[in-house]
Amino acid sequence: MSELYDHPVRVGITHGDFNGIGYEVIMKTFEEHGMLEICTPIVYGIHKAANHHRKSLNIQDFSFYGISDADKAVKHHCNFINLTDVDVGIDPGKSTPAAGSWAVKALNRAMDDLQAGKIDVLVTAPINKQNVQGNEFNFPGHTEFLAAKTNTTNYLMLLVNEGLRVGTVTGHIPIQEVSSKLTVDLIVSRLKVMASSLLQDFGVRSPRIAVLGLNPHAGDNGLIGKEEEQIIIPALKKAQQDDMLVFGPFPADGFFGTGAWKKFDGVMAMYHDQGLIPFKSIAFHHGVNFTAGLPIVRTSPDHGTGYDIVGQNIADPSSFREAIYQAIDIYRHRKVNDEINSDPLKQMQKREKERDRH
Repeated sequence: MSELYDHPVRVGITHGDFNGIGYEVIMKTFEEHGMLEICTPIVYGIHKAANHHRKSLNIQDFSFYGISDADKAVKHHCNFINLTDVDVGIDPGKSTPAAGSWAVKALNRAMDDLQAGKIDVLVTAPINKQNVQGNEFNFPGHTEFLAAKTNTTNYLMLLVNEGLRVGTVTGHIPIQEVSSKLTVDLIVSRLKVMASSLLQDFGVRSPRIAVLGLNPHAGDNGLIGKEEEQIIIPALKKAQQDDMLVFGPFPADGFFGTGAWKKFDGVMAMYHDQGLIPFKSIAFHHGVNFTAGLPIVRTSPDHGTGYDIVGQNIADPSSFREAIYQAIDIYRHRKVNDEINSDPLKQMQKREKERDRH
């Protein structure tokens, strides 16, 4: 396994909305030279935008290293692929069509390189979900875009911070649609993705998953809604028949308020805010958004574009830095898991070739 740590992981980074705080958190992250020891970053962005933010923030002791292609990335440098030399009209703190268009172009270029094996993982700086909409991007967010790009139908948005991992059965949909979207099969499929991810991406053996109810007090035995009795409990029983360690449904308020989440490896919420509000309350500056179930590794910080604080030099890079760490850890966990479950003879031959090469 030691060869996993001999070579820094190649981390592709998309610049997100260039009018937001993406460049600030990227530069603040890699100002710490120790970060360049654990990974080789390749930023997909626009030089003029990067320089604008560097000057406005008065960042002196930092520079990007320009390369023409990801396979030319240099260790111990923050590599940068310039997408265009055209004046794109930088307007900090504003949502513009150009910012959305170039955010999508960065995503597409990075995904091409990821699928070609030129980078190992993808970390995405925040986008504006409105200005990216168009012919190339017609999705509620990164998660759905990446699922379509990789032809993945069963995936899960997973918010991660150390031992707290929260997924949601339904994603970016209006609250009034949540109940009608919930089915036994959907809940079970999401639980399968979470259980598999906890094993292969986080190294958790026999993961224990808590499932939240939909209604206040988890329905209170049918007094405050029937979804628990008619959908969620049958889903839990079906998952348990598939040998998954799932428990619940738990009332969301008491579950987080009492710290019960600490007894579990993962938490499955029924809808977006039910899971993300407590998660961000507990881990806002260090939380990471990870898309589980994809054949690729993608993470992002758990904050948005931060238009209101652009150029003030107050954006906290902690979540972005954690996204880098998580991407590297997940990549390595997957490699270890693949080796454990692969043909031992082939692995022995591979190790012998490695020894001969050195």
